[in-house]
Amino acid sequence: MPPERSTGKRHHPWVWLIVLVVLCAATYWMYHQYEAAQAAHHATAAMRNFGAVPITTGVVQKGSIGVYVEGLGAVTPIATDSVVSRVQGQIVAIHYREGQMVRKGDPLIDIDPRPYQAQLTQAQGVLARDEATLAQARIDLDRYRAALARNAISQQQVYDQEQLVKQDEGTVKNDQGAVANAQVNLNYCHITSPIDGRVGLRLVDLGNMVQANGTSALVVVTQLHPITIIFSIAEDYLPEIQKQLRTGRRMVVQAYDRTAETLLETGALLTIDNQVDPTTGTIKMRAIFLNPDNMLFPNQFVNARLLVDTQQNVNLVPTAAIQRNADGAFLYVIGADKTAKMTPIKVGTTNANVTAETGVAAGQTIAVSGFDKLQNDVKVVIRNGKSQGQPTTASNPSGKAGTKPSAHAKTSNPTQKTEAP
Repeated sequence: MPPERSTGKRHHPWVWLIVLVVLCAATYWMYHQYEAAQAAHHATAAMRNFGAVPITTGVVQKGSIGVYVEGLGAVTPIATDSVVSRVQGQIVAIHYREGQMVRKGDPLIDIDPRPYQAQLTQAQGVLARDEATLAQARIDLDRYRAALARNAISQQQVYDQEQLVKQDEGTVKNDQGAVANAQVNLNYCHITSPIDGRVGLRLVDLGNMVQANGTSALVVVTQLHPITIIFSIAEDYLPEIQKQLRTGRRMVVQAYDRTAETLLETGALLTIDNQVDPTTGTIKMRAIFLNPDNMLFPNQFVNARLLVDTQQNVNLVPTAAIQRNADGAFLYVIGADKTAKMTPIKVGTTNANVTAETGVAAGQTIAVSGFDKLQNDVKVVIRNGKSQGQPTTASNPSGKAGTKPSAHAKTSNPTQKTEAP
């Protein structure tokens, strides 16, 4: 009888190996086709952009821009007190630390008060003696008048006693003055701050002898809050500034550091000088600043910028986008076909970063880089596909500390304002 065959399927490992090889081959073929397609796409793009200039772009925007007048200035405290001693003596106490902020009336230095306390005590003793003498003279005067009424003494004795009383009254007043003077000298031994401000470096030490009304200061106190800046501008702007002041308008002043890059503080114009300097053709102005962060320091050199007007609803472009040739200023406007077109413009108010212009409408795309290769009707490639160098609206002149764009675009015309947002 023949043996029974098994009904289960037999597994052959070489069949699965063949299937795996086929799958790998198919995957490799598909990847090769994908790489070929990508290469063809890049080749086509390269051919299409052959000769195109890479640039970055900006967009013309509507906004407002401030018209500023710039001048060089220095920080000037409203009050600086060099405190000297009104009395002579030895320093027995120093109550301040270098650089400390003090209030008016805060103790600073104590001078040995004992000699002046002794003088006060002596003056008070003399006053008490003379007051007693005056009281006795007045009693005698009353007795003499009563005796005169009885015809017991002559009128001359009464007159003499009246004059003696007046002499004693004068003596008492003199003694009262001596007591007051001694009290004042005693008070001068305790030196306090005459103003709110900051104390400078220590100039004296414990045990030093000081002279009355000497020329050397014991301590210097400088007011920092508020503080002012005195700066000079050309006299050409004086009529416009006076017009603004007559209307009662608060004229904003911005203080920048020595490099004219960093905004230190924003304040307001306080007053103008009463005469023009004929040697320079400038006039001095004083601006006041609250200076809460102590960004302004006495005698610090600053660049002051006075806001005289704000232009509204103007076309703003990055200053870097403006190019110039023999015919004037122009912009490269980028069309929908990625072609640069030279478009003449008229430049208006400007600062180093933002410029108002007429000639190119708001919303149009303009080139802000690549000018070394860019020409009219040249194809361009916008890098990163986003706009750069956007202008910023300059309608808020009261901002705090910040950064000002570089001043490379200032005009060389001395009669033209320098404007900035």
